[in-house]
Amino acid sequence: MTDTFIHEIPLKTTPHDLAVLDVRLEAARNLYNACLRESLLRFDLMRESKHYQMARHLPKGKVRNEAFKECRETHGFLEYTLHPFAAKTCKACWIGDHLDAFTIQTIASRAFDAVRQYAYGARGKPRFKRRGWLTSVEGKSNASGIRWRDGRVLWSGLTLMPIFDFKDKHGVEAHALTCRVKYLRLVKRTVIGEPRWFVQLVLEGTPHQKTKNDISDDTCGLDIGPSTIAAVGEDNAFLSQFCYEVMQPWKDIKREQRAQDRSRRATNPDNYNEDSTAKKGSRKWHRSSRYKKRQYRIAECQRRLTTTRKKQHGQMCNKVLGLGKNIKTEKLSYKSFQKNYGRSVTVRAPGMFVSMLTRKAANAGGSVEDINIKATKLSQTCICGIVEKKPLKQRHHACICGVQAQRDLFSAYLAKHCSNHILDIHQAKAAWSAAEPLLRRAMSRITETASCGPVPASFGIPRRQSCLPVKDGSTAIKVADAVALKSESRKEMIGLAVRTPWL
Repeated sequence: MTDTFIHEIPLKTTPHDLAVLDVRLEAARNLYNACLRESLLRFDLMRESKHYQMARHLPKGKVRNEAFKECRETHGFLEYTLHPFAAKTCKACWIGDHLDAFTIQTIASRAFDAVRQYAYGARGKPRFKRRGWLTSVEGKSNASGIRWRDGRVLWSGLTLMPIFDFKDKHGVEAHALTCRVKYLRLVKRTVIGEPRWFVQLVLEGTPHQKTKNDISDDTCGLDIGPSTIAAVGEDNAFLSQFCYEVMQPWKDIKREQRAQDRSRRATNPDNYNEDSTAKKGSRKWHRSSRYKKRQYRIAECQRRLTTTRKKQHGQMCNKVLGLGKNIKTEKLSYKSFQKNYGRSVTVRAPGMFVSMLTRKAANAGGSVEDINIKATKLSQTCICGIVEKKPLKQRHHACICGVQAQRDLFSAYLAKHCSNHILDIHQAKAAWSAAEPLLRRAMSRITETASCGPVPASFGIPRRQSCLPVKDGSTAIKVADAVALKSESRKEMIGLAVRTPWL
């Protein structure tokens, strides 16, 4: 298995190309649903068989594994036994006129993989794709089907021209185009209410490393919170707000959704009871043009927030890897984060960030080591050995031995000195004299600059230094409404809200 990376390029499409691609995407959706239904049926039959029930009660070992394997082969619950069913289904209807053999096989494998994860308990029961839910198709190799030839995308008589980045100041695209193409993936997205198609080149090799993103070979300690992130390396440290550019307009989206509900009730009065509750059963809903425009605005807002979040995650990963590619952090429960800090997790997605950081660290030759929280107790421990539980509102670590530091930065510093879920107190105490100026300098950078706007209260900075409104009558600047503005006023506000990604 060789190294693989993905490079995405937008495509130039004509109205004819869009019509053909939409028909093929609809054919792929119907085939996916057929393969998903067949896979679920085979899985249910296998689970209800006597051989499967007998295999379940066997002790774990080689005999049990062989019994399960025999059950899967008997009932055809295998990936490559689903490919003949997919090919037979396509030949019997109109789907075979729009999809090639390799695309048919990848769609069948995609449906089977969803059922297989459900069978192993890795995910819930997969759902059937309704219209608009399937947004991508891919090939199996670059030899046939969806293929890359002479800087163009070819697919069963359709030629799609990519839009290359001729500036390419970092040389990312030039490096990608020199690598061997394994296969292609076509992705459809809706941008500002218009369909746009992109090609993802699955390439052999490693991605291009920008010169500005230097990777250190040192060890780095990391502490991730719902809205903050702290990292401590050998020569530097930082405390930053997590994804500060991603600002979810909760009030504006809620206002748009309430307007949608009023529009839906006005255009569908027969679908509601006298007590304003929706009638049960199948019914047809009519959506006005204004309803659809509001829906497009909300979708565009969410798309831009997703893009901004992904960009912020990548920048933060590069910043952490600049301190050290061997990263040590506490193993967090993201389900607990969702329960206690639901909105913050929705906006910032710390679990997705850790996944990206793990992948980037592995590509750089490093790793991300998870530390057991209960064994180390980093937020409660001092380098002198005293363990004292702190309330969540206490944002500074102050011990009777004289050690003082910001709580998140100190936890990241202690994480750097953990190994095999054990905190090396002696090593942390010996290195504290060199690390204390780094932590103090990281806090001074926050109080000196206001480039990122007001900092959260979890930093432990006084209100006057954090740019937050104080109680002496000072006025706070509030960003104007970004979703419900009219087109004329929206153009005037573009230059004002610099860090508002949905504008």
